[in-house]
Amino acid sequence: MNYFVSGIGTNVGKTLVSAILVEALKADYWKPVQSGTIEGMDSETVRALISNGQTVIHPESYLLREPLSPHFAAKLEGVEIELSKIIRPETSNTLIIEGAGGLMVPLNQADAVIDLARKFDAEVILVISDYLGCINHALLSLHYLQSHHYNIHSLVFNGKFAPEVKEAIVRKAGSSCRILSVPRLESLSKETVLEVSKGIF
Repeated sequence: MNYFVSGIGTNVGKTLVSAILVEALKADYWKPVQSGTIEGMDSETVRALISNGQTVIHPESYLLREPLSPHFAAKLEGVEIELSKIIRPETSNTLIIEGAGGLMVPLNQADAVIDLARKFDAEVILVISDYLGCINHALLSLHYLQSHHYNIHSLVFNGKFAPEVKEAIVRKAGSSCRILSVPRLESLSKETVLEVSKGIF
């Protein structure tokens, strides 16, 4: 089974949610395209936050220095990101695939990050963070996924949401979509990730 973790924008908690899902499912982890390596790598963050000994963290297909949209970071390095060169790692384990930024962040002139979910026949897990404007961003993301017939596995509400905010988003999601919650964490550690992972599914 492949799950593609995307978000309604940048810095909404995709990597934290990926670590929690990896821990909950004892799944493998893969970030196909990583930009901003000068600020660190999400694979290393996940490695530092999980406790189980089963997970394999697979190497990225593209590593880009600048913390920019992948297509822009790649251009600065004279690189063209090609979907055909992004090959799913060989594993019989469940695979958590983390996207870069939001759904429509460009990889190149033709392809967006969410196209990777289609390429790998992955169910989409959409991460939503609690900030002013999250309703609009969440509903636009859901509209795109639904109108383009992506398989939405779940919405993950990352943080503390007012009931009115959460209800407005859930109403759009439909009854077949799972609703998961990650509490606002005061500290990030293997212990807190392990604790949250026990109740995520």
